[in-house]
Amino acid sequence: MDRMFRVLAFWTGIFTALFYAAGNLGLSVAFLAQTIFFLGIGYLNLSERLYMYIFGAYLTVFMVGFTYYVTFLLEPSFSH
Repeated sequence: MDRMFRVLAFWTGIFTALFYAAGNLGLSVAFLAQTIFFLGIGYLNLSERLYMYIFGAYLTVFMVGFTYYVTFLLEPSFSH
């Protein structure tokens, strides 16, 4: 399971580079923080149960943040 967190760190690192190249520094920093988090967790050699708990907590925090953003911050529009 520790390898999967390193795989997640790799992919979030790829998205960090892509967002930085596109000039979107806010998302780039957010994905850089996730990359550092996943890489740090990936090298702790925890039990598989604890890795699953951490991943479940990560998904919960993501869904709460995403729901808050979509509900209160996103301004829907159909044109540029």
